[in-house]
Amino acid sequence: MHRTDEALLPDPARVVARLFLPGEELPNGRSRASRVVARVLALPEPDVERAAAAVIEDFSCRHKDFIRLLAAHASTISSHLQAAIPMSQARNLLMGASFTAEYAVEGAALCNPSAVLHPDQTGLRPGEARVAVSLRAIGEGHLSSLGFCTAVIGAGPKWRFEPRQLPVVTGTGSAAHWTREHLRAVLTEQGRINGLTHSVLATLPDIFTGADLEHALTLANQDLLARAGSAATLDELRRLVASAYEVTFADDVALSQQVLLPSAPDESNGLEDARFVRFVNDDGIAEYRATYTAYDGRRIAPRLLTSLDLRTFRAHLLTGPAARNKGMALFPRLIAGRHWSLCRSDGESNCLATSDDGLVWGTPMMIQAPKTVWEVVQIGNCGSPIETDRGWLVLTHGVGPMRTYTIGAMLLDLDDPTRVIGQLSEPLLQGADNERYGYVPNVVYSCGGFIHEGRLWLPYGIGDSRIGVAWAQVDELLDAMRS
Repeated sequence: MHRTDEALLPDPARVVARLFLPGEELPNGRSRASRVVARVLALPEPDVERAAAAVIEDFSCRHKDFIRLLAAHASTISSHLQAAIPMSQARNLLMGASFTAEYAVEGAALCNPSAVLHPDQTGLRPGEARVAVSLRAIGEGHLSSLGFCTAVIGAGPKWRFEPRQLPVVTGTGSAAHWTREHLRAVLTEQGRINGLTHSVLATLPDIFTGADLEHALTLANQDLLARAGSAATLDELRRLVASAYEVTFADDVALSQQVLLPSAPDESNGLEDARFVRFVNDDGIAEYRATYTAYDGRRIAPRLLTSLDLRTFRAHLLTGPAARNKGMALFPRLIAGRHWSLCRSDGESNCLATSDDGLVWGTPMMIQAPKTVWEVVQIGNCGSPIETDRGWLVLTHGVGPMRTYTIGAMLLDLDDPTRVIGQLSEPLLQGADNERYGYVPNVVYSCGGFIHEGRLWLPYGIGDSRIGVAWAQVDELLDAMRS
């Protein structure tokens, strides 16, 4: 690998404005919202006007549609008003600002990138390509979100990060659709098929939303609803359906401004390590897909993002025996009519799994177990397989003594990925002396590389705190693999 001088550092200026409820920062906290509302209402109008004007002047340039955001937050806490109290525009904005706080999405670290071909290839010189790079941003409380940047590769061994724009934008969220069979598969995997869920599934249409679920519940047999445990079943059904969502960004928002924050209960403590791939269907239509790890503070779960244009994203649950643990990575096309993915269901080995629909994944098959010193603790992948004329190039990571991470590679057969036909006997990339320190020491890690003009480009996280870039000649890399 040849390291470049390009680097991407966390930027504390990349902040979002979020709803802030005093006293509810921690679980089981006691809300102080009503007292804050009362104090805002008691302020003299001249003080309110001066304070509101100062907030608008100080923060409007830091957030898109800031006044509308404050008004929305004021509306959210209006239930704490004992009666409908008329407020001036200034007092309403100050009320919203009193329940708003900035959050630096990269306040702690920036790491674990993946690179895919950008949908916009305009304005480039011959030999250049633009890539979209996903980023794991870590802020206060070790909360992970998903950000983006862009880079231009070529001509020759050149990588250039394009400037990231401000302000950061969180997009507009809405509910996503489910299929009835997907929900059935999730409930079956969780052991929740019973009389009530069976009845609800029979009533739901093939494609449904949360509103359809509520309608199906009104049709459920009252005896089933009265049984012990039915309340917990209803809560779980609603939680599962609500976990699928869609986020859309306006046309005037650049990719580098977009950030996906946790939006579902099972990812309340973060979206981690998105592995993006440009997936091309058999009909030639391409879409972007990414698997990521959802974390709720206690449990982890693999989830799926899909997007046609990197502007509207749909998030959904994955299920099945292979959809466990961290590190699923999707192949960029169907093989023999099926979806394929790398996974690490046992927590320490590289495995393969297949799926009919890309959502429900079957029993995993191990293809690589830890063996060498540099992977003695565990191994996994570093992103989706990359197709070459000699096989599927899979970048791997190994964890060795002192929890030191290194990056390796192996080659899978194009037609039968369960066949490992080549493997490096030494790491491809390991931390240099100046790469040992960071938020998490002794880590080099990537969620996906990109091949352009015969070179493998690898953006990688350093110490879970910043990002570097390296490249290698693909033919040299493949020639170095042992059978």
